[in-house]
Order: sequence, then C-alpha cells, then structure tokens
Amino acid sequence: MLLPKSNTPRWIIIIGDILISLFALFFSYLIRFDLEAKEELIKEEWEILSKSILVYIGVKLTVFYLFKIHKNLIRHTSTEDFLRIVKATFVSSVFFAVFGLIRNIYLDGSYLFPTSVLILEFLASTVFIVGSRFAIKLVYLESTKSKEIDKEILIYGAGISGLITKRTIEKDPETAVKIVGFIDDNKKLSGNRLEGVKIYHTSELKKLLVQESVNELIIAIQNPDSENKRNVIEVCIEHKISVQKVPSSKSWINGEFSAKQFAKIRIEDLLGRKEIVLDEERIKNDLTNQVVLVTGAAGSIGSGMVRQIGKYQPKQLILLDQAESPLYDLQNELKSEFPNLNFEVVIGDIRSYQRMKNLFKTFNPKYVFHAAAYKHVPLMEGNPSEAVLTNVFGTRNLVELASEFEVYKFVMISTDKAVNPTNVMGASKRIAEIYAQSKNQSSNTKYITTRFGNVLGSNGSVIPLFQRQIDQGGPITVTDERITRFFMTIPEACQLVLEAGTMGDGGEIFVFDMGDSVKIIDLAKKMITLSGLELGKDIEIKITGLRPGEKLYEELLAKEENTLPTHHPKILKAKVRIEDVEQLEKINALIDMFELQNNDAIVAKMKTIVPEFVSNNSEFEKFDKK
Repeated sequence: MLLPKSNTPRWIIIIGDILISLFALFFSYLIRFDLEAKEELIKEEWEILSKSILVYIGVKLTVFYLFKIHKNLIRHTSTEDFLRIVKATFVSSVFFAVFGLIRNIYLDGSYLFPTSVLILEFLASTVFIVGSRFAIKLVYLESTKSKEIDKEILIYGAGISGLITKRTIEKDPETAVKIVGFIDDNKKLSGNRLEGVKIYHTSELKKLLVQESVNELIIAIQNPDSENKRNVIEVCIEHKISVQKVPSSKSWINGEFSAKQFAKIRIEDLLGRKEIVLDEERIKNDLTNQVVLVTGAAGSIGSGMVRQIGKYQPKQLILLDQAESPLYDLQNELKSEFPNLNFEVVIGDIRSYQRMKNLFKTFNPKYVFHAAAYKHVPLMEGNPSEAVLTNVFGTRNLVELASEFEVYKFVMISTDKAVNPTNVMGASKRIAEIYAQSKNQSSNTKYITTRFGNVLGSNGSVIPLFQRQIDQGGPITVTDERITRFFMTIPEACQLVLEAGTMGDGGEIFVFDMGDSVKIIDLAKKMITLSGLELGKDIEIKITGLRPGEKLYEELLAKEENTLPTHHPKILKAKVRIEDVEQLEKINALIDMFELQNNDAIVAKMKTIVPEFVSNNSEFEKFDKK
C-alpha cells in the first residue's frame, strides 16, 4: 500500500474518499440483500467482508493515489476531474473482479465480493464521490456570491480557451468576480450556456454593455478574426471598458495559465488586419537550402525578416548589423526558437565596401534582403550627409557586390516616404531605389524594391513614443491634429516582403496595400483609453507643430506612377519611369560630395536627382522652385 510522504491537506481529501467508498460498499450490500437479510446471512457475509476490507482499502488508496483524484482543488472541480474519478473507481472495481476470479479458481473457491455488490459499489462510489465534489463546489460558488463583487467580466470566446479562462478567473483568490456571459462569433452557440453562463453573439455586445455593469472584457480566442476582434475592442473603447487577452497557448503549463498572465490589449491588436495568406510553397522553393543575407538584421524589419526566413530552412542565414547588443539578443532568440537553423552573425557596416566585399566572398549569398537604413525623418533632415552615406552609398555597395558575386535576387526594403519626398530621408531612399532599378538593366541579378508605410511597434515609431509618454504621466505629443499615417504590423510587412521578393522578376517596385490611413491624434486617444486612463483627467495631448520634413499625409504612389495587380491581393506592382544613365552619374557625384560635408550642396544635388523632392517645413525649402 502506498503511504503519504507528507502530512498535507490533500491526504484529508483522499481519506475522505476512502470513507465515502466504504460507505458505498456497505450501501451496496444493503441494496444487494434488500435491506431485510436474515441474521445468519449477515454474519456469514460479514465474515467474508471483514477478511477483504483491508484489501479493499489498500486497492482504493493505491488507485486513487495513482489517478491523483485528490490533486485538484475540490471547489474548482472540472469535467476532467469527474472523468478521472470515474476511471479510478472503474479500475478498482475491475481489480476486485479479477482478483476475486483468481481467488475462486486457484485459492479457496470464494469471491472477494459478490458480482452484484461490485457493480452496485462502482455505481455508488462514483456517484457519492462525484456528488461530494459537486456539493462542495456548489457551496463554494454560493459563498462567493455573497461577497462584494470587485468586477463583472465578459469573456470573448466560448470555446475551450474561453472555458479555461472562466475557470482561471474563478480560481483567483485575490478578486471576487462575476462572469456576466460569453460572447462568440459563432451564431449557433448563441443562447446556449457554458457551465451555467449564457453565450451571446458578438453583435449583442453593445446591448450587453448597456444592460450589464461590465467592467472588463477578456479576449479568450487564440486566433480571432482580426476584423471581429477590432470591432469588439472599438465597442469596448467607446464604452470605456477595460480589455485584456489570455496569453498565448505556448506559455500555458499543462493546459492552464494564471490570472496574472492576462495581458492588456495593445494598439497593435486594434490596428491589425486579416491574416495574410502566403504562397508558402513558392517561398519555400526559393529560400530552402539557399544562403540568405539580411542587412540591418537587428532592426525591427530586419529581425522580423530573420524570424520569417528562419521558418523556411535556408542553407545558411547571415545576420548583418553594426548594432552589437540587439544583434546579440537576436542571436540568443534564434538559438531558442530555431535550434536547427544554421546562421552566422556578422558585425559590419554597409558603408564599408571592403568589409562588405569580404562578407560576399566568404558566404556567397544567393538572396539579399536589404533592410539596413537610417529612417528617422527629423534626424536625417539635420544630417543629410549621413543619410546619403548610409542610405545611398551603403546601398550602392551592396547593389554592386550583389552583381559581382552573382546574387540571384536582391530585395530592397524602401518606404512610402520615398514617394514625392518632402524630407532628406525619403529622398535618400528614392535615390537608392533608382540605383537598384538601374542596375537591374545591366546585371543578371534581379533587383526588386518593396515599399510600405509605418510599421507598428518598430524602433522609433510613434506608438512606442506614445506608450513611454503615457507611462510617464504625459503629455502625449502630437505634431498636428490633421496628420495621418498608414500602419502595418511587423510580421505582416515581413511576410509581404518575402512574397514580393519571390514573385519579382527584377526591376519592379512592389507597393503594399496599407489599408486605410489612421489619424495620429485618434491613435493617441485610443492608447489612453486602452491604458485605463481618461483624456483631460489623467493625461493630456499636446500639439507641438510639424517637424522639419514631416508630411501631413503619406503617399504610396507618385503621380508619374500607376499600378498593376499581382496574384496577391495585398501587393501591387508600380509602373515607374525608367531612369537614364545620367542619373547614375549624378548619384555617384552625390556620394562623392560626402567628403565636403556641405549640407546645402548635398540637398541641392538630391533635388536634381529627384525632381519631385519638395521640402516641407525645412530650411531646405530655399532650393525649391517657387
């Protein structure tokens, strides 16, 4: 017989279960003999039973211990726990039957217990033990109702994850909550109940929030439809309801999670769009068993590209960046996430031609994803020479080496700010585009450009800035009430870059469908609400005025350009003008001007290369034709 290793309350539970089982055994005997047995028969049966009682207790104790029916909190008993009890009682009954049969055949010709008693005992012990659990749970739930409710919660998702969320909330000893109901996108579930809690369709959310005193909504769907999720969050923001979400199932332990793991909804969850469907087979055929180089690998887009490419099992993945600390962090992440990935970390600067040549000579990449760039508009407006040195000269180095070392495809990651640029950064990226496109005409390498808008959560973007300002108590700084931007998530942008890169034949500029533009001030207001704060009471928004080179509205296509559809609905191909050889000569001359460190001369030269470059709110407006 297994004995407890420690004197814990858990053993009170298992001893109680043994006592309930003994009662069920005696009860079964009473039923078996119709409660009116003669005294001689009772004595005879008791003599047999008394010899078997220790065996009965020992078997029950062992089986109950092995099935761990005592492990979970009784007040939170679940269907899984009930099933475990049924299995335990059934196994013990089978043991008694088998042992009794062996005893009858090989020992003294007697059974351990009569067959009818065994059947009755299995049924009775199962019902009594389950019933005790249910009774305790019912008493507990009733007792919590009498407590003062801290908050009333609505759960989005009436599936397994929603059920686990409900039980997790109810287990939390720190708060007294009331589950108002479930909402779900599946209309077939509407009107049903889940563990006594009613399920509503998501279309009824507004009505529920008006009728019920809901304090919080928890998103309990692992991969909800992005549009439905966005609509639910928008309604909650409108009614000033706090929104949280369950952690990813990857972080669950044994199918469970803690209430402390609930995470606040981020603005990325609100702005995210429908999941992108990629041509996985095509991407796999292109990248598998190939040497792939990613420049700017430690940056937001670069690291996102690395994570996406890592899924396709390249022969070798080269991570190039000059930022050692974030590159070190990415290295450790890859070792954990992709233990079988063959990758090499290279510290280097794309502005060093010799360093880049040595890299190409050493690794001989067949695919290059060029994400290294300076991208901060105000900083580049004050440092035009550095914008040219990195974004133009650095790109030229890579473009030329890609041709020399016979890279199959070179995919340049550009920006919407390159369209009708109003700042030095955007103009420098447009010049880099021109150089890559021009090289495509004289090289076997296929040069492809991808162009998209702002990326949610990227380094230096407005959202991390707003979050820091909120954490510091404000104010949130917005440059202009009218300013709008296109937004895309990092995974979405990186996936589309891969898709565009594989479909490109060289010379194209692919433009991504960025959806609808978003007013930055509305973004700030929603972030305040999602943080549980109130505009004007807890935090303020301050209008600071447009920064040098900043646009009110971003564009994805220039006036001289039009688009053609591709096989992917979110990717368009821009039809652009072909640049002549003179442009390349101008670009080379621009690069040579770095040594002069004359910002005026550099910007004036940039405007001759990109005639549509018209400065906005900048000292360089003096070079624009009036």
